[in-house]
Amino acid sequence: MDAGKLRYRITIQRQEQIQNPQTGAITTTWVDYLTNVPAEIQFLSARELIAAAATQSQVMARIIIRWRPDPIDPSMRIVHQGKIYNIHGAIPDNITGKQHYTLPCSQGVNDGN
Repeated sequence: MDAGKLRYRITIQRQEQIQNPQTGAITTTWVDYLTNVPAEIQFLSARELIAAAATQSQVMARIIIRWRPDPIDPSMRIVHQGKIYNIHGAIPDNITGKQHYTLPCSQGVNDGN
């Protein structure tokens, strides 16, 4: 893996349920799971969708990070420069499975919600 390509810094977030101590209500919120992760971001395609009578755009991207023992799964999301990317999977490299992860992602449409 060429370290020079990992020029972006991303944050990986996961959802947590938090209980309000006063009301007891449980809310789901996004919290930082991994921060300042070096990454390569490759934009693959863009398209426009018509949903609920509104035009929305969707950008498909491939985000590559070094392998790490911390689990990463599609329930998480990536934040980079204020943009939210939905993770569709975590694919380990073909050689050892412990060099890097390729994270197919999309940005737009539901923005990680």
